[in-house]
Amino acid sequence: MQSQILPSRAALVDRIALQFEYGQNLIVLLGTSGLGKSYMLETFITDKYNDFNKAFVQVTGKMTDTQLMSQLLEQSFNAPLVDHNLSLSENYYQLLQQQTCGPCLWVLDGGRHLSEEILIELESLAKMSPSTLYIMVASQSKLFFNDVVEIYLEPLSLRESKQLMSWYFTALPYDEDPVFQTFLSEARGNPSLLLAWQPTEHVADFTVKDKVSWRLHLLTLLLIIMFLIIGLLYKSNMTQWWQQYHQQEQPELLTLAIPVSEVSNRLMPPNEAPIPQILPDVINETKLKEHQNDVPAIMQSLKKASVETERLATNIKIAEEPPKPQVKNEQSDVEKNWYLQQPTHHIVIQLLAVTQQQISIEFMTKYELEGEAYTYQTKRNNKIWWVVTFGNFASLEDAKLAMKTLPSDILKNKPFYKKISKIKQEIALVDQ
Repeated sequence: MQSQILPSRAALVDRIALQFEYGQNLIVLLGTSGLGKSYMLETFITDKYNDFNKAFVQVTGKMTDTQLMSQLLEQSFNAPLVDHNLSLSENYYQLLQQQTCGPCLWVLDGGRHLSEEILIELESLAKMSPSTLYIMVASQSKLFFNDVVEIYLEPLSLRESKQLMSWYFTALPYDEDPVFQTFLSEARGNPSLLLAWQPTEHVADFTVKDKVSWRLHLLTLLLIIMFLIIGLLYKSNMTQWWQQYHQQEQPELLTLAIPVSEVSNRLMPPNEAPIPQILPDVINETKLKEHQNDVPAIMQSLKKASVETERLATNIKIAEEPPKPQVKNEQSDVEKNWYLQQPTHHIVIQLLAVTQQQISIEFMTKYELEGEAYTYQTKRNNKIWWVVTFGNFASLEDAKLAMKTLPSDILKNKPFYKKISKIKQEIALVDQ
């Protein structure tokens, strides 16, 4: 047994072993990052079932299904000859006929990197294995198992959080320390965060404020107010000067070189009535009225011109924009009903899964899969996915033969087998 383990974690190890004794051959340990799932798996495989053949695999994103299968079989059997052309279950049954390995315990850490094909193989082996086979998988999120026992790893309590930190730090602050209490509450029982405690960086720094500092703040405020007042006065003076400088001068009255009365008397024939004189003030007033602009009329005409210009520009923009293609967002009822009408034990080959329907349509057109492939919708992580499948086979052997006939470009994407029962469950997720 490992040197130190918290009471709640030790009780959980015993609970997992009890579930195996009750006949549950496949258990999934769920928990967020940092809660200590890997430590739990190491404790379990070290303390329990010492007479079993044990296999522990750390699954990563770069590990292939073939590498995972080889590690599990090599740790369970004595120098096994693994056929990479066969599946995990087929190799396991073949090796059981060649040698007796006894009961086995498989522990896999990093279940979120497991492919759906491996998940199906593990579930099948847990149910159909002729010898005792216990499988335990740790994952951050739920896996696509149909029948499995899920055990959730809960965060540590406040008391166990302090106990864990006391194992790794010799001098912890008092419980009444506000910085220490804030750190514990923000860690929320996560062991990885608790062990990130840095004593030198979490010390409360209390400084005595200078009693005269408020005077400096008051002086600064007064200076700012003074500058604002000066700026407002300067702005007011500048505005008055600007208006006086640009004010239009009153038009000067033109004086006639010769009085109007004299000109009219010279031009008027005798015995005719005198021409009425036009006073200079009347003449100037008439000239001002003739040259006065009708400002409201000019503004109204400019406004109409701008409206017409905007309307013309909008019409040109609409005419230049190409019509937007309409994307079909609704799932085809024909293909959906095709999946729902198939027997649940039938198998298809999944070729593609994308979040854009146009990509699935272009994929089927590129490889000429119309009539042989179908598309259905499902929901994962609150997103709609389009999944393209090929064929409809009554057995896994027929599906494997069909897999070999697919083009090499499609095989590069690593297509895999999927049951119709699983597809029906994924289709139902769209309506939830």
